Amino acid sequence: MTVSADGGVRVLVVQHEDNTGPGLVGEHVERTGVRLELVHPWAGDPMPTALDGYAGLLVLGGSPNCEDDERAPWLPRTRELIRQAVAERLPLLGICLGGQLMTVALGGSVAPRGRVPEVGAVPLRRLAGAVEDPVLGAVPDGAPAAQWHWDEITALPPGAVPLLGGDDSVHQAFRVGPVAWGVQFHPEVLGDVMAEWAESDGPNVKAAGGDPDAGVAAVRAAEPQLRAVWGASAEAWGRVVLDQAAARQPGR
Repeated sequence: MTVSADGGVRVLVVQHEDNTGPGLVGEHVERTGVRLELVHPWAGDPMPTALDGYAGLLVLGGSPNCEDDERAPWLPRTRELIRQAVAERLPLLGICLGGQLMTVALGGSVAPRGRVPEVGAVPLRRLAGAVEDPVLGAVPDGAPAAQWHWDEITALPPGAVPLLGGDDSVHQAFRVGPVAWGVQFHPEVLGDVMAEWAESDGPNVKAAGGDPDAGVAAVRAAEPQLRAVWGASAEAWGRVVLDQAAARQPGR
C-alpha cells in the first residue's frame, strides 16, 4: 500500500538543513494533490526505517558530502531508503546532495570538484535520453538551472539513463529504472534562497575564486524561466507519484 490510512498520497521528504527546504519543487508537487511529509534528521527527527505507507521519496540538497556519515549520521539510512525506493519502484527524486546520495547508493561515484564551485544559473543540454522522459522530457535545450555545489557526480550508476548535461559539471540529470530521478542542480531554488546561501557560504566561494554575488544575480534574472521549467517538471513528477500509487491499489 502506498496510500495512507486517511486516503492521501504521501511522499517522504528528507531535508538535511534548515535553509534547504523543498521550495518551488514542493509547491508544485503539492499542486498535484500529493502531500509532502518532511523529516528533519539534523534537528533530531527520527528517520523512518522503511517507506511503508509512502508513495514516493524526495531527498533534498545540503552542505554535507554524500558520504560524510560522521557529520550527518542519517546519511546511511537515507542511502538505504533510496535503494529501497528503486527496488520497490517507488518514485524517487534526488536533488543536488540527494542526487549525489542516489548516485553512490546505486553504484556510481561523486567527488569534490577540485576547482571553483559551480554557482549561479547554468544552461543545460538536453540529451537523447530525455526525449520521452515523463519528468524531464519537456525541458528545453539551454534551460537554466540554479547551481550551488562543491562536489559533483563523476560516474553515473550502472544502467542509468543520462537526461541532461552541462559544459562544466557533465552529469546534471539522470534516471535509474522507470521512476527514479537524480539531478545535480537545484530545481527548488530561486533568488531569495540563493541569497541566503551567499550569506553563509559566499565567503568560501570567494576564497575558492568564485563570484557568489554574480551567481545570485544570475538566478534572480532567470527566475521566470526557472519557475516555468522546473515548476512544470515538479508537477510531472507529482503525477508520476499519483499514477504509481493508483497502480499499486488492490484490484488494479
